[in-house]
Amino acid sequence: MTQFKDIQACVFDAYGTLFDIHSPTARVADRLGDKAHAISDLWRAKQLQYSLLRSLMGTHVDFWQVTGDALDYTLAVFDVNDRELRERLMELYLSLEAYPDAVPTLEKLAGDGRRCAILSNGAPAMLQASVENAGLAQLLEAVISVEEAGIFKPAPNVYQLGADRMGVARENICFVSANAWDCAGAAQFGFQVVHLNRFGQPMEHLPGKPKAEITDLGQLSGLLN
Repeated sequence: MTQFKDIQACVFDAYGTLFDIHSPTARVADRLGDKAHAISDLWRAKQLQYSLLRSLMGTHVDFWQVTGDALDYTLAVFDVNDRELRERLMELYLSLEAYPDAVPTLEKLAGDGRRCAILSNGAPAMLQASVENAGLAQLLEAVISVEEAGIFKPAPNVYQLGADRMGVARENICFVSANAWDCAGAAQFGFQVVHLNRFGQPMEHLPGKPKAEITDLGQLSGLLN
């Protein structure tokens, strides 16, 4: 397996990487019935699409607004007209469940003396709520939101936030994401990138290629030692 060299900090994407983006719909699956999985998938797809389109249009709003707009579109597609359910899903997005491999991996990295941070499209309040809910706060040196740049990933100035906040040259940062498009953007920027391929995604046909691929976060520390 590829070994990473001269890594001074590990920076993680949040949604889909550390936090389970499908946990909100799973927690109300009894109310959504057999549409729960499809609703979750479309909600995520529109969330990403809206963030990219707003970046191109120059009409930035924070990720909380994008998440709500994406949910409203999704519920309309599936003809779900339930305001209380809509508010419950948004509330659950503030307490996303961490994947089982997230805490042990961050604990292992901390034990190895690794500096760790999150760099995410999420709004600051969203990220803080999920980090505290998952018990990750004491394991992270920084939780960095794109709001400081006013544009979403994969804009290069977003990745620059990670280098600036950690005070580390881009080539000495290991960036980890479960989103293949995010890996492409980060690699093109100059990070050493690990694709956490939780979802069996093929490699994106974009500039910027990850240096390694793993299927479980527990495999990460072995790349760095």
